[in-house]
Amino acid sequence: MITLALSPCPNDTFIFEAIIHKRIDLEGLNFSISLHDVETLNQLAIAGDTDMIKVSFFTYLLLQHDFILLDSGSALGFGNGPLLISKKEYTLEEVPGLHVAVPGKYTTAHMLFRIAAPGTVNKEFMLFSQIEDAILNGEVDAGVIIHENRFTYEQKGLKKISDLGNYWEKLTGSPIPLGGIIARKGLGYDMINKLNRIMFRSVEFAMKNPGVVMPFVKEHAQEMDDEVMQKHIGLYVNANTLSLGTGGRVALAKLQAVANERGMISEVAR
Repeated sequence: MITLALSPCPNDTFIFEAIIHKRIDLEGLNFSISLHDVETLNQLAIAGDTDMIKVSFFTYLLLQHDFILLDSGSALGFGNGPLLISKKEYTLEEVPGLHVAVPGKYTTAHMLFRIAAPGTVNKEFMLFSQIEDAILNGEVDAGVIIHENRFTYEQKGLKKISDLGNYWEKLTGSPIPLGGIIARKGLGYDMINKLNRIMFRSVEFAMKNPGVVMPFVKEHAQEMDDEVMQKHIGLYVNANTLSLGTGGRVALAKLQAVANERGMISEVAR
């Protein structure tokens, strides 16, 4: 039995649906599935108890001694990424003096925020879905939002300070590697190759048969309208999701290089 953990976000349920419902050749494997928010997934990976798991790419950088990145299943942002938003008008230069909500210590969003607004001390980590309300209620001055919130914040009267994905692309010339699927190295070479083949088939099936997989996506995004779901999937499921490819690997190498330069990579305590 392979333990598999993913998020209930549309891009994840979209690409994993064929595995969960056994629509593809699973090469004799059975999967025990669990769904969690992004930062819980990162923490589960750090704990090291899950065989195959979706994580933020920043978390993967911390865990390369124990996990290997699968070639299929990654999310790269092109011209978009986490957004830094607020209720009042602020410049990026003012942000280090604010109280800012961030969707998890080990998220790529947090890494990007640290690069864009270095010196920010007053940070509060909270569930990504709670950040908009925290800003509106005055609990924090600003926040970093991810996932579907990028499509809804303006409707709530919130303002964009910076698109951290665009900030990253201007800094590096590369798309931002947001998250990927990793597998424990202890599973062994043959099993990891098998999981990569299965992941490829699952992404390919979803891309070719969106009508088949969308009911499962909707089941886990009940409060999200169809347009937002489609935009979410359209942003984060692309050719690099099917195969990370050379371009994706170069983007990830740049993420690693910047993290190293800024002193962000350290051994994670077990």
